[in-house]
Amino acid sequence: MPVTAKQLGIDQLGVDERLALVDEIWASICADAPAFPLSDAQRAELDRRIEDDDAFPDDVIAWDEVKATVLAHLGK
Repeated sequence: MPVTAKQLGIDQLGVDERLALVDEIWASICADAPAFPLSDAQRAELDRRIEDDDAFPDDVIAWDEVKATVLAHLGK
C-alpha cells in the first residue's frame, strides 16, 4: 500500500514547504532518469520535433506571448 501525504504529515506543511518538497522529489526522480529510458514512440516523437524545429526555426511563439495568453485564459 502506498504511503499517503497525510500519513507523512505533508498535508500539515505550508504551501511553500510542500512546493519545496515537490521540487526535491522531482529532482530525485530526474537523478534516476537513466533508469527510465524513453520508449521507441517517445524517442521518435522527440526526433520528429527536433527535425521540425530545425526545418522551421522561426515557427515559434515567444514565451511572453504564451504567458499572456495563458494568464488571459485564467482571467489574471
